Amino acid sequence: MKIAIGSDHAGFPLKEEIRMHLEETGVEYIDCGVYNTESADYPVQAKITCEKITSGECERGILCCGTGIGICMSANKIKGIRAASCSDYFSAKYTRLHNDANVLCLGARVIGPGAAMELVDVFLSAEFEGGRHARRVNLITELENEN
Repeated sequence: MKIAIGSDHAGFPLKEEIRMHLEETGVEYIDCGVYNTESADYPVQAKITCEKITSGECERGILCCGTGIGICMSANKIKGIRAASCSDYFSAKYTRLHNDANVLCLGARVIGPGAAMELVDVFLSAEFEGGRHARRVNLITELENEN
């Protein structure tokens, strides 16, 4: 599995922690930026990173900003992206199991690196359960296609 990672300036320090964690655990990734703490717009970084997923180059993504919310809202505007802003283990796990989320959004000012790595690990290891949840994910896709 190849992962796309990206952030704005506020999320940069956490993205760097995640990047190092992915290297340590042997997960292949593409770093879509940013590469420093100079001001950057999270919608731009969400688009760059999510395009790696919608193109098929990467299977999932991880995005970081200050709260995880702005970058998540931006990512969810991109057709084919199901992003979830998570700050707890249960949500990170079940957004994969039940919602087939393909992007995890984290807030660098909300959670520390230790908790973030737990969320990254469960998000990357959990697989979509399908079944009754597939019908609901299909309904989400229908909403996306209507608008």
